[in-house]
Amino acid sequence: MLYSNGILAIAGLLSLVANSSAFVIPSSLQNNVAVSPMNADHLSSPTALMATPKATLTEESTWRLRFSLNGVPTKNGKKVGELFNVDVQFSEEEGYEPPQGSLKQIFPTNINGEDSDSNVQYLKVTGGRWQLSEDPEDRKDGLWIWGLFKEPQYPFMLLQIDTEEYSLPGDDGDAIKPLTLYAQINHKRDKDTGEVELDAAALNIREIETIKADPFGAAKLDIYEEVQCGQVSLRLVADSNKSAVL
Repeated sequence: MLYSNGILAIAGLLSLVANSSAFVIPSSLQNNVAVSPMNADHLSSPTALMATPKATLTEESTWRLRFSLNGVPTKNGKKVGELFNVDVQFSEEEGYEPPQGSLKQIFPTNINGEDSDSNVQYLKVTGGRWQLSEDPEDRKDGLWIWGLFKEPQYPFMLLQIDTEEYSLPGDDGDAIKPLTLYAQINHKRDKDTGEVELDAAALNIREIETIKADPFGAAKLDIYEEVQCGQVSLRLVADSNKSAVL
């Protein structure tokens, strides 16, 4: 009797397995099932795989400077207001304190997104310089180098950009004269990550006059006169489809 019951039990178990269409993993164990790297690629979204660009003052980062100009003089004696973009990359020159360097313009080769519908105007840059600066109201005269003061945080970037003449629409041949633009921009840098923050700032036209510093003209001195002409804002550009202009 016991032998026959054992045979019936085994036969029933085999019948149950044979009739099962799938083996279902209990829900309590599904979270512990490993996913192969190949399957993980399919499960990951494209957005999650995209690296966020890092904001730095190096050629690894492209910044878009948006100039909102007001009352800018033209060749024909008019004053106009225009909105311009300039994409640039900063580069630091080694061996200088405070940190400073030059910039180069980057022209988009495929303008898309917000720019494709707005006919954005781009100024042509002929040169530019930047320098980090201590608080002008609380300078330590570089004495921190000798350990007399805490190392400065350089809360400002002093930015100067020279532009080409820009032809204005119309039949009168008017144009915005070549400009020297200057701004003192609030600057923050994370010591751990190197990430940089640059705030919007007032924009000035800087006029430079060179005068003689002695009666014989052997020494010369540059005098700066600045007139506010608008505002500049800066943001990081994620699109790398650009061409450089040195």
